[in-house]
Amino acid sequence: MASAPFPAADLVDQHGRAITYLRISVTDRCDLRCRYCMAENMTFLPRNRLLSLEEIATIAERFIERGVRKIRLTGGEPLVRRDVVDLTRWLGAHLGKGLDEVTMTTNANRLADHAGDLFAAGMRRINVSLDSRDPETFRFITRHGDIDRVLGGIAAAKKAGIAVKINMVALKGLNDQEIAPMLQWCGEEGFDLTLIETMPLGAIDEDRADRFVPLTAVMDDLQARFPLHPADHRTGGPARYWQLGETDTRLGLISPLTNNFCAGCNRVRLTTEGKLFMCLGHDDQVDLKAAYREGGIAAVDDALDVAMLRKPARHDFSIEREAAPAVSRHMSVTGG
Repeated sequence: MASAPFPAADLVDQHGRAITYLRISVTDRCDLRCRYCMAENMTFLPRNRLLSLEEIATIAERFIERGVRKIRLTGGEPLVRRDVVDLTRWLGAHLGKGLDEVTMTTNANRLADHAGDLFAAGMRRINVSLDSRDPETFRFITRHGDIDRVLGGIAAAKKAGIAVKINMVALKGLNDQEIAPMLQWCGEEGFDLTLIETMPLGAIDEDRADRFVPLTAVMDDLQARFPLHPADHRTGGPARYWQLGETDTRLGLISPLTNNFCAGCNRVRLTTEGKLFMCLGHDDQVDLKAAYREGGIAAVDDALDVAMLRKPARHDFSIEREAAPAVSRHMSVTGG
């Protein structure tokens, strides 16, 4: 199916927000077990419930035709899905023909094996989830991760010509003392850094309130240590950015709890089993897999129209001790 060049955005929700950004979770599986993200013993979807590569590509093409300009591949860990590079090539064929960017969020555990192929497919920017560079702390947070393997993946992406942005979830008592050193390292390596407040998604093995760090307090500390200036830079996501001195490094903040960013929301999320979530913090969804299999692409169009009418104004995240998570599903189900 050929996509029309530079389509006008016609996915507009009931609050007047144009939806130009699609995040696709290609798998709910992950090769790490980060404590704030999922329980140690997770139950994953059986493979026969997942969208096929062709179904993902066909549905994604329809989004492009209706005005989506940016697609991010997520998970779980997207690189555990064997055909994800093929999907990247498929999407990359639409770059400059309606699609501005195809990118990925990864834990970099397998990135060294795929960085060159991702660049060849058209990927020029990647987000790496990295909450600590200390080997023991990293192993504790991820439950079994090898920091050297991850840093090797990051180095491979840089060598391949892919710009790297580090995503770091601020965790009280675990990595809050590493935030300033992480920013310093990113400045030296030429990486951007985005700090993220922990989000109440899915039941985990500890109370998230014990680990919550407000980014307002983090910024007070960083501004006392570094020359940080507000930047107009935007990537299509929710982060607000600061420039680090005379370097090319930008510091981004994603603060859903202390500074709500929903007014400018331009994104929706497609899960690996074909459910479209209009908001990360709500359970409402439309089933695009069922629509496509029962009625083809016309039924997908109808479902997208319904989704625009049901996209909420904002999320309902809050962090309170012993409170139930905002939604029952884990981040790995919806895609980060």
